[in-house]
Parts: sequence; structure tokens; C-alpha cells
Amino acid sequence: MNLVRNKRPNISKKAFWDVDFEKIDFEKKSVFVIDKVFNYGSFDEQIEIIKFYGVERIKHDLVQISYFRKPVFAFVTSFFNLDKSSFKAYQRRQQSELWNY
Repeated sequence: MNLVRNKRPNISKKAFWDVDFEKIDFEKKSVFVIDKVFNYGSFDEQIEIIKFYGVERIKHDLVQISYFRKPVFAFVTSFFNLDKSSFKAYQRRQQSELWNY
């Protein structure tokens, strides 16, 4: 049996308020999509993104994201069992700790 993969995940446009959702290339822009959904989407949308991309791709792309809200960062490091120091977001935050916001 040949499975056909959807061209886009079943998620709302809510997290993508600043771009034209219809023009997103979900394959080429996976880091962008994962960033938006994990930082601004619902838990159900996060699960949908995991199903769409698969756990290994999610883990690979998550560490490339430059910014996470603090609760989201705590969630993704725990949920995916990833070392926080491997994240670009963590490394960036360490460099900017003088700007404690």
C-alpha cells in the first residue's frame, strides 16, 4: 500500500498571524512551522505537528530554533528528553543574561 502524505498538517492559522498561511512550504520551512506551533499553537496542534513531521525531525529542528518562551522550552526539553545546552535558544539566552527580561 502506498501512503500519501498530506502537504500540510491539520492546524489552524492562529499561530501564523504574521505570514500568509496559504503560501507556507511546510517541507522547506519546517523549523519556522515548528517554532510557531510550539511557541504559539495549542497542545493539539503540537501533537499534529509531531505526527506530520515525526519525532526525529521535530527533535532535529527544535534545537535550531532561536527563541522559546520559558514554559515552552521547559516542556520541549522534558518531553523530547533533549539536553537544554544543545538548543540554539539556550545558547542565545546564556549570551544575553545581562538583559534579564
